[in-house]
Amino acid sequence: MYFCPKCGTRLTEKSIEGRLKKACPSGGCDYVFWDNPIPVVAAVVEHDEKIVLVRNKGWPEKMFGLVSGFLERGESPGDAVLREITEELGIKGEIEDFIGIYPFFEMNQLLLVFHVSARGEISLGDELEEFRRVAPEKLVPWPIGTGPAVRDWLVRKGLLAP
Repeated sequence: MYFCPKCGTRLTEKSIEGRLKKACPSGGCDYVFWDNPIPVVAAVVEHDEKIVLVRNKGWPEKMFGLVSGFLERGESPGDAVLREITEELGIKGEIEDFIGIYPFFEMNQLLLVFHVSARGEISLGDELEEFRRVAPEKLVPWPIGTGPAVRDWLVRKGLLAP
């Protein structure tokens, strides 16, 4: 963000509460761009005893991840993750466990990750290019984003050393 949405003045950096933030320098305007992380839900989806990994449209061919999406206004994280699974995979899920909260600094997101068991025939939504089902014992966590949650889930299942 470069300009104040209240008055249109170019934002400048200002020390607020000991941190540099973009703020409006115009007298009488108190706008501060806090740039807080965005809450995102994600799921380790277990379907027919395998984990569903998805590739979003526009992602590189070999890049797969967990089903994820933005938390919407008035929606609980649990409801959001079940909605995302239905929208993206066309199946119904049931929350088995909350895996944890993970910062995803690269995307300025806060990930709320669940383990969900799902049933039904998978039918990809508009956002996805393809999916894969991977046996849990063959699942390899990745270093950023939802990868640490996958690692923690595998450790809990006894499939990966802590």
